[in-house]
Order: sequence, then C-alpha cells, then structure tokens
Amino acid sequence: MGEIIRFISKSELERARLIREARANYERIFPSADPAEALGATVEGDGSEASSKP
Repeated sequence: MGEIIRFISKSELERARLIREARANYERIFPSADPAEALGATVEGDGSEASSKP
C-alpha cells in the first residue's frame, strides 16, 4: 500500500526512445576516445596488455 504509480504517456515513451536511438547513432559516428571504456568491454586479468590501474 502507499505505492505511487506514475502514468507515462505514449509521447513521453516515444521521446525517450528517440533520444536513446539518437545517442546510439551519435556514439557510432563519433566514438569516445577509449572505445573499450565506452562499451564496458574491458577484460581484466588475461595478461595480454599492460594496465595503469593499481
């Protein structure tokens, strides 16, 4: 009890979807300086590359 359910209109959902899509397109065209960091695809502990992290 006491939960608040927020109504989200179709136009607000569509706006959020379009923003996510635009950000994804922008990232594909203008990738960040460190692509591995942007994608979260860093692999730790495999010993194949040096790391500056302690």
